[in-house]
Amino acid sequence: MAGHAPKLEIDASDLAVTILVTSWHTEITDALLAGAERSLKAAGNDVYSIVRVPGAFELPLAAKWAAEDDADVIIALGVVIQGETPHFEYVCNAATDGLTRVQLDYGVPIGFGLLTVDNAQQALDRAGLPNSKEDKGAEAVEAAVMMARLR
Repeated sequence: MAGHAPKLEIDASDLAVTILVTSWHTEITDALLAGAERSLKAAGNDVYSIVRVPGAFELPLAAKWAAEDDADVIIALGVVIQGETPHFEYVCNAATDGLTRVQLDYGVPIGFGLLTVDNAQQALDRAGLPNSKEDKGAEAVEAAVMMARLR
């Protein structure tokens, strides 16, 4: 069972940030985006780019383009919900492996806010909504900004 992530104090004031958001399950992805935006603004950054992508499979290529456009930090947000076919594993693995590759190839921290869940309720519990247990959008920002500051 996962614990709650610690609240991190971050300073994003002078970082070029690109937020990538998938287009599926908009109630959840919009909440993840709102959490990421709250976290960035609280950290002194209110100038960032938001890019909507079709789905989780497209996140790595969009992240590569953002890295090539000199983003200091990339935030990848989305949700993949388990279905009845192996599609879930393929999409989750491709997105995770691709984002990791971009992060390592370009040296740009990527906040991993891609929820990979068994059902919609698990995603809602992590989306940063008023009744959610966690705010994975904010946590993705905190982790990526902390990594950017390690440089």
